Amino acid sequence: MANLAIRNTIENRNQEFMLRYNSGNAEGVSQLFSIDGEVLPPNADFVTGRDAIKKFWQAVMEMGIEQIQLKTSEVEHYGNTAIEVGNAILMNQNEEILDRSKYIVIWKLKGGEWKLHRDIFNSSLSDS
Repeated sequence: MANLAIRNTIENRNQEFMLRYNSGNAEGVSQLFSIDGEVLPPNADFVTGRDAIKKFWQAVMEMGIEQIQLKTSEVEHYGNTAIEVGNAILMNQNEEILDRSKYIVIWKLKGGEWKLHRDIFNSSLSDS
């Protein structure tokens, strides 16, 4: 599969992520991850496995981050692995921006479907 096709597939998967997240469906978000997927949030330990990932995203939603916008900057493809670099905007229910972040996701092709395998992100805003 050519890099452009893989990028389009990943962007479509991100659309699914946003739709599920923005509708408050943490279970649905967790299903986009591989079974042994991990989230590597800032200032915290690894979040490993779909059940923990579901709880993590539910907690993020409960913190008042109710909308996420993802924008892919680049995708590199190596066999059954793809690496995505992008930016995210995190908003409350009034669409006020709470944070801007950058991320890297390692995607794995599992059972014919691209799954988030490792998701690492951090804020682009300063502490001041």
